[in-house]
Amino acid sequence: MNNAKDDTYYLEKLKKDLQFIIAHMEDVDVEHFSADEVLQDSMMFRLIQISENARKLTEAFKSQHNQIPWNDVYGLRNRIVHDYGMVDLYIVYSTLAKDIPELLNNLEM
Repeated sequence: MNNAKDDTYYLEKLKKDLQFIIAHMEDVDVEHFSADEVLQDSMMFRLIQISENARKLTEAFKSQHNQIPWNDVYGLRNRIVHDYGMVDLYIVYSTLAKDIPELLNNLEM
């Protein structure tokens, strides 16, 4: 693995977190997600990590992947961190189930 903290480094970290979410959300419905606080915490931690690492990507990388809504990726982190007790779990679930696989797909192109 590349030890330099460049786009490749942060991209690999992003992909690992995205793959982790996809693997652990497989066959999880919204009711299960809403009832499982450990799963919620784990998934929200990964979303925060994704946002933090996405911020560290270069502007050149982000402009090459301009189909990704980078501001939404950053904004989700802020909502989770600053409004943790008020986070809408249905929005988080939708993000995990729909947006995360799409984000991984866009990053692997």
